[in-house]
Amino acid sequence: MRTHRYQITVSGSLGEIGREAFGDFRIESNGTNTTLACDLDQAALYGVLNRILALGFELLELTRLADGNSANAE
Repeated sequence: MRTHRYQITVSGSLGEIGREAFGDFRIESNGTNTTLACDLDQAALYGVLNRILALGFELLELTRLADGNSANAE
């Protein structure tokens, strides 16, 4: 399955458990919201969305970035 780069924004900051749950993501927080970025296939994307739901985070935005593009390039 093909992977794409996704940027996911949730409300609030991640505590220790949240950071551990998304340890394979690039995590950036502005104090109000947290942005997670990672390359995912469709099955992994659904798994991440389920993880967000299970941890009680409010999903604000989900963006599939253009191939080779990242809002927060590494």
